Amino acid sequence: MADTSRDASLTATYTSPTNEAFNSARNIPPPASDAVTEKVQYLEALRNAVDEIQALVNNELTARMDEDKTREASAGNATARSCVDEDKEEENYGEEAQDEE
Repeated sequence: MADTSRDASLTATYTSPTNEAFNSARNIPPPASDAVTEKVQYLEALRNAVDEIQALVNNELTARMDEDKTREASAGNATARSCVDEDKEEENYGEEAQDEE
């Protein structure tokens, strides 16, 4: 039988020297037994919790990026960053940039 003495916890924590920190957690009760159906329900709950936290993290980080841009613009740093193509940066997000010749 599965150990039901404690729930599993999925946690995301963000800290930054310039932005407000945030934390989100979801408790996921372990399967009540070793039955396949119980394990499937547990994995479904875990997957849903991951999706919820990922959506929250995406929203929070987008808000912080907007705060950073506003702060930079008000501090006069907009001209320093104007050489960065924001559309290209968004298109290549998560990929290694290729130099154009």
